[in-house]
Amino acid sequence: MSSLQFNAVLLDISNSLSASELEQIKYLCKDDIGKRDLEKIDSGLKLFQFLTQRNKLGADNTEHVCGLLRTIQRPDLSEKLQNFDCERENSENQPPEPEREKLGIATEFISESLGRGWRKLGRKLGLKETKLDSISLRHPTDLEETTVEMLKEWRKSQGAKARTDDLIKALRACGLNLTADKIEEKLKLTCQ
Repeated sequence: MSSLQFNAVLLDISNSLSASELEQIKYLCKDDIGKRDLEKIDSGLKLFQFLTQRNKLGADNTEHVCGLLRTIQRPDLSEKLQNFDCERENSENQPPEPEREKLGIATEFISESLGRGWRKLGRKLGLKETKLDSISLRHPTDLEETTVEMLKEWRKSQGAKARTDDLIKALRACGLNLTADKIEEKLKLTCQ
C-alpha cells in the first residue's frame, strides 16, 4: 500500500471526526504532543501530522490511533484504520502456499482448543505484552477470536518466515503437547 492510500484513509477519518471528538482525542494526546502544539491543532489532519512526527502513527504503526478512536467510542473509524493495516499486511511477504495452508489448519485447531492459554503462547511466539493487551481489548470475552487475532499478529510479524513448526515448538514450550500432537496428526492426514 502506498503512502497516498494511507493518507487517503487518514483524510477520511479526519473528515468523519466531529469537533467534540477531535477535542477528546487532543485531550488524550496531551502527553504525546504538548500543550503549545495542541493549541495549533484544529483538524484531524493536523493531529495526525503531529502524531506522525512523534512516531505515534505510520502506515505500519496504527495501533496508537486505533486505541484513541476506540476510547472516544468510534470503533468504526478504528476498524477503518485496522482494515488498511490488514490490506497492507496481505500485500507483504507471505509464506509459500502449502505453508499458508498448514498455518490455516493449525490456527483453526489452536483457536478451538487453546482457551485462556493464548497469552502464554503469544509470549512464546515473541509477541510483545502491549500487542497482547491490545488483542485482549479488541476481544475481551471471546477467547477463540482472541487466539485467532494473536496468531494473525504473529504471522504478520513473521511474514514469509512464519512456519507451522514454530507454532508446534511454542505449543510444546507452553506444555501443550497434546494440542501440538493433534495438530501434527491433522497435518499428516490433510497434507498427504
